[in-house]
Amino acid sequence: MSAVQELEAPAKRAGGGSPRGTGLFRAFWRWHFYASFLVIPVLLILAATGLIYLFRFQLEPVLHAGLMKVDQPAGLVAQPYETQLDEVRRAFPDATVVSMTEPSAPNRSTVFSVDTADGSRDVFVDPYEGKVLGSLDPDRTLSGAAILLHGELMAGRWGDYVIEIAACWAIVMALTGYYLFIRGRVARARRRAAGAAGAVLRSRHGRTGAVLGLGLLFLVVSGLPWTGFWGAKTQQFATRQGTSFWAEDPGALSNPTSTLDESLPHSHSVPWALGKSEVPRSDPSNRNRSVATVDTAIAVGERNGLQRPMTIALPTGDEGVFSAIGYAFSDPGKERTLHVDRYGGGVVSTYGYGDYPTLAKVVAQGIALHEGRRVGVVNFWLTTAFCLGVMFMCVTGPLMWWRRRPKGNSLGAPRGRLPLRATPGLAVLVVALGLFLPLFGLTLLAVLLLDHFVLHRVPGLRTWFNATPRG
Repeated sequence: MSAVQELEAPAKRAGGGSPRGTGLFRAFWRWHFYASFLVIPVLLILAATGLIYLFRFQLEPVLHAGLMKVDQPAGLVAQPYETQLDEVRRAFPDATVVSMTEPSAPNRSTVFSVDTADGSRDVFVDPYEGKVLGSLDPDRTLSGAAILLHGELMAGRWGDYVIEIAACWAIVMALTGYYLFIRGRVARARRRAAGAAGAVLRSRHGRTGAVLGLGLLFLVVSGLPWTGFWGAKTQQFATRQGTSFWAEDPGALSNPTSTLDESLPHSHSVPWALGKSEVPRSDPSNRNRSVATVDTAIAVGERNGLQRPMTIALPTGDEGVFSAIGYAFSDPGKERTLHVDRYGGGVVSTYGYGDYPTLAKVVAQGIALHEGRRVGVVNFWLTTAFCLGVMFMCVTGPLMWWRRRPKGNSLGAPRGRLPLRATPGLAVLVVALGLFLPLFGLTLLAVLLLDHFVLHRVPGLRTWFNATPRG
C-alpha cells in the first residue's frame, strides 16, 4: 500500500462505504491538514509566549532579583511614596514619571513607570531605604519580549495580521479536527488493535485535541477583540450602536500600565455611550488648600475601599488628577478607579466595572480567563496545562505527517474536495464564517482560487499537493 493510499484508507473505512460520507471525511481531513500547516508555527509561538506571560510573576523576580526584591532591615519602615518619587525624579531628571505601583509584598520594590527620550522604563525603588535600585526597559525583559511576540510577532501591524489569520484558521483546524475525531474513531481503534505504526500517537493526538479544542476556540474568540483588523472594525461597529468592547475612562489622563506587571484593569475607561461625560479635573483655584501627594491618593483610595496594592497615575498639567486604581487582578468585577483632586485631595469622580457597558463587561471577563487569572489557581493551572497541550499538538501533528509522508515527490496531503453543492448547510457555514471573519474569508478565497486555477492544472503542483486533475 502506498503512503497516499495509507492516508486515504482510514477515511474510506470511516465513511462506511458511503461516497458522500467518505468524500466529506477526506475533504475535512485535507482542510485540517492545510489549516495545520498555516496555524502550527504561529500557535506554537502563542502557546510558548503565553506560558511565559502566565509565569511572569515567578520568572521576572528571579531574573531581576536585585531590582525587584529587597530586604526589610530591622526597625525600618517604608518611606513615604512622595519621598521615593523625589528620588526617582533626581535619578531621572529629564524623564516624566507616569505612575507608581505599590510593592506587591513586604520584600518587593516600589515600581515607578517613567517616560524618557529613549522610551518607557520601569524604575525600582527600595521602599525602606528610599533609594533607586535601577531600571528596566519593560519591552526587553523576558516577559516583555513574550508579550510583543504574542501580540504582533514583533512585526508591528503585519505581524498582528498574521496572528489574526492564524487565529481564524485555528477555528477551521479545531472544527475539522472534531469531525475527524468523531468520524474516525472506529478506524483509529482498528489501527491500534492491529498494532499499526503510529496508531498510539494518532490516538493521543486526537484525544488531546478533543479536550483542547473548546479551549482553543475560546482563546481565539476572547483574543479577537485585540486584533488590529477584526477587533478594530468590530469596535467601530459597536461604537455606532452606542456600546464598546473597551471602557474608556475620561479621567485616566496617563497610562499607568507597566509591561512587567499588567495586573491592572485592561478596561478602565468610560463606555462610548458615556463618551461625552465631563473629564474629571483638579481645580487650580484650590491652590491655597493643601496640595495632595501620591500618599494622599493612596489614603483616599484605601478610605474608599480600593484594594491594594494600588497603582497611582500621576497628574498631567495643572488640571490633572491623581488616578488611584485598585488591585483587581483575579476579579474584573472589582475594577475601580478614583480620581483625586491634586489640590484639595477630594474625590472628583469614580469609575468602575459597574459603569462598563455589557459588551465591555463580557470582554473584561473573557480577558481574565484568557490570561489565566479569573478563578484563582484553577484558571492558572488549567491555562498552563492548555499551553503545554497545544505545544504537544504542535509537535505530534507534524510528527505524524513525517512518519507517513510519501517517499516520492509529494507533500502527502489527503485527497478530497468539499462537497458544498451536496451539503448546503456546510456551504452556508463556510460563507458565514468568511463574512464574520474577513481575513479568513479573503485568505480562503485566495486558497480556493489557487487550488482551482493553479494546483489542479499544473502537473508538478498537482502531484505535490495530491490534487485531483480538472479539465
